[in-house]
Amino acid sequence: MQPPDLLKRYEDIRRTSVALAEPLSPEDCAAQSMPDASPVKWHLAHTSWFFETFVLAKAAPGYAPFDASYRFLFNSYYNSVGGQYTRSERGLLTRPDLETVLAFRRHVDGHVLACLKRGLDEELASVCELGLQHEQQHQELLLTDVKHLLGRNPAFPAYRPAPDAPSVRAEPLRWHSFPGGLEWIGYDGDGFCFDNERPRHRVFLADYQLASRPVTRGEYLEFVLDGGYERAGLWLSEGWSRVRESGWRHPLYWHERDGEWFEATLGGLRELDPDAPVCHVSHYEADAYARWAGARLPTEAEWETAAAKLSPEGNFAESGLLHPRGAGTPADAPGQMFGDVWEWTSSAYGAYPGFRPLSGGLGEYNGKFMSGQMVLRGGSCATPVSHIRPSYRNFFYPPDRWQFSGIRLALDG
Repeated sequence: MQPPDLLKRYEDIRRTSVALAEPLSPEDCAAQSMPDASPVKWHLAHTSWFFETFVLAKAAPGYAPFDASYRFLFNSYYNSVGGQYTRSERGLLTRPDLETVLAFRRHVDGHVLACLKRGLDEELASVCELGLQHEQQHQELLLTDVKHLLGRNPAFPAYRPAPDAPSVRAEPLRWHSFPGGLEWIGYDGDGFCFDNERPRHRVFLADYQLASRPVTRGEYLEFVLDGGYERAGLWLSEGWSRVRESGWRHPLYWHERDGEWFEATLGGLRELDPDAPVCHVSHYEADAYARWAGARLPTEAEWETAAAKLSPEGNFAESGLLHPRGAGTPADAPGQMFGDVWEWTSSAYGAYPGFRPLSGGLGEYNGKFMSGQMVLRGGSCATPVSHIRPSYRNFFYPPDRWQFSGIRLALDG
């Protein structure tokens, strides 16, 4: 028998994914708003493909796939497993329909639960846990992809009604100082972590300061109104090129109407809350704002060292808000570090010293993406709280804006 917590986690996480799709129509679940996003139906199928491919193929001798064509249709990027359907055309997969994809999930769940009740060896139990963590990543992606889809609709339809959550006034920004020296970073525990969080190793840090909270929408609006998107000297060269090519003038989902500012949210169009953390900014925008504010972005080692002894507490997916919400900043350093918005760092996503990817096809999970991307830390309002920890390394390309990505400032000394 597998430990009861793994059985329960499997049931809970798989149930959550389906629940996230319930407010949507079959048409919503089939649409793809851009090449970087995926249809909800594809997320539901791909996460089941993962368990069928990496767990059931080994744990259930004689297992017959639900549909042999799914091995190709719902493979994301695992070249060692076989070919993949073109990512930018996932929205063209009208077949299988949503009901068939849900039947695929039920089929996979029945077989995986039977394997868990019989008992998996340690290696396959670890793969099953990886599959659950992978599904939690796709739960967040599902929400951000839905937000992008609905945000492109000029009627600004709501994914679901927004909960009644009064605004929380942002505390004045304070600076917390951290001494330099040799510090340990990387996962240091007995539970699950991704391979990119290891090995634990030492880094040298100079003295630094971190802001007590993320940058707010009101503070970022000052940057917008001060011509921040018109001043080339504030921007990295690639960022300035993107501003000119894409016509950026403010964060994604912001809208100005007769001098009033609004934003598209998963709860529909809302007035801009000046006290909530700014989000949906690219690394280029975060870096430009930091320069405008006379500060910089923290390195991922600075961020992790500051957060290492803190519990992940904040506004996560479980709150149901699905929207960043300002919170009072505690008096003790370094303040709010988790939830609401992912925080861009100045660190390129790369391998830690001594990094070794997982063996077999799962070695493609993280390692092959260690080029051209930047690290974010801390989790967001769409991240499951059980999925985050101080050593967690998220990563996206510098121009990406559709994630709940925000800004924390840092200073030298």
